[in-house]
Parts: sequence; C-alpha cells; structure tokens
Amino acid sequence: MAAPRKKGGAAPRKIMGAAPRKGTDGITPLASIPWPPLTEGTLIKRYKRFLADVELPGQGQVTAHTPNTGAMLDCSEPGRPVYLSLSDNPRRKYPYAWEMIAMPDGLVGVNTALPNRLAHLAFSIGAVPGFPRPLMVERERPVGRSRLDLKLTLPGGDEAFVEVKSSTLVRGGVALFPDAVSQRGKRHLDELTGLARGGKRAVLLVLAQRPGADSFSPADAIDPAWGAALRHAASAGVEILAHTVDLTLTDAKLGRPLEVRL
Repeated sequence: MAAPRKKGGAAPRKIMGAAPRKGTDGITPLASIPWPPLTEGTLIKRYKRFLADVELPGQGQVTAHTPNTGAMLDCSEPGRPVYLSLSDNPRRKYPYAWEMIAMPDGLVGVNTALPNRLAHLAFSIGAVPGFPRPLMVERERPVGRSRLDLKLTLPGGDEAFVEVKSSTLVRGGVALFPDAVSQRGKRHLDELTGLARGGKRAVLLVLAQRPGADSFSPADAIDPAWGAALRHAASAGVEILAHTVDLTLTDAKLGRPLEVRL
C-alpha cells in the first residue's frame, strides 16, 4: 500500500520509528528494524548517482544523499513522495538521506545499507531459515580481493560467509538484480565460489525492497556476466537465498522467502 502524499502548505511530517516486534508464532524470531524519524517530501530529481533534490513542505528544496549505487530503475520517478532521514552529524555535507519512495505498487526502499543491517540482525537472532543462531556475526570480512558482508561462526565452529544484495527492480512478479552492470558484484560471486569450492559454506542473500515479488532471478538483460557468474556459483555449491523486505513508515522487517529461479 503506497504511502499517503503530502498536503500542500503543511509543515514537514515526522514519522517516529516503532520498537521491534516479536514473531507472531512465538517461535520464529522476527527481524525488524525501526526507522528513525522520517520526513516526507516530493522528489524533484536524482542526479550524480548519490544526490537527489527533494521539496519539503514549509522548507523548500533540500539536497539529500542517495545511498544507492545502482540505476534505481522504476523507483526514481520525479513527483513521487519520498521519505528522508535526518542525521545530527555536523560533519555530513548532506544531512538528509533518502530512505524510501512511494510508488504505485507500494513503498520501495532505496537505501542499500538497510538490507545489510537487516541481514545482520536476522542471522544474529536466528531468523533466517536453515541457519541456527550463530555464536558470532562479523561484518565486512576480507576474502581475496573483496570484503564480504557477513561471516557467521555457527554452533560447532563451522563458518559461513554471506554477501547481501538489495533488489529494487520487480517486473512480472520477479525480483531482479542487478539493475546496472556490476563488476564488483561479479567479483563477490567469484569469491563466494572460491569459498564453496574450498569447503566453506557460502551464501548469497538477495533482499527485495519492493512489493510484488514471488521469485528472484538474475537480470540477464542488464548484466549477463553477473547472471552467468551466479549460475556458476550455484553449481559450485553457493547457496542462493532471496527474501522480501516488508516496509512500512515505522519499520523494515525480513519477509517471506522467494523462489529462486536461475
């Protein structure tokens, strides 16, 4: 359900984050991250990849940081309602950060750091199916020429390495990644493949920050090399997982698993 549009002339609307909720079945933990206070505005344009101009009621135009390196296909339409967080760090050149956009199909998360935080939480509390609660979760672990998002130390001492990707492109019920050619993403797959061949547990987790997805597939029409690398990784034993992210104006939580179609 799309977020409501702003009302002309009103002061910027602050939406307070809610506390994390517990799983409804009383057994499976619910990985949920509350938003900081959000300010609603209207997108004017995105440019220079990391910047966006936004009109805020009562404040005029501001420039917000756009924490997304992709093309943001189908989720950067001027005139749409957007939701910004505000940092109190005086060193930041752009205090506002663009978190979500309201599209006709619902809220879309554009901050690619959110899936990493959500994955870290989900693995830490044992909310990812097929993974017991780990003894330790480490971030940004160097592997080869890259850094992978998570390293899990599982009960018994086994290790698992996880790379997290954010999908904001959903077409025909299929969540797609990437939305632009990603040589860095291919390098991550190559590192995961090497780990799997060496007997380590290696995982690619794709989180779809957009409603309407029933499955995940590589975006071969956009980056065929990444798609080929993904299939090669899967054949080498890399686990390919995909989940939805359920977004509201109060929190973001790990949603249901998606079918993976390679």
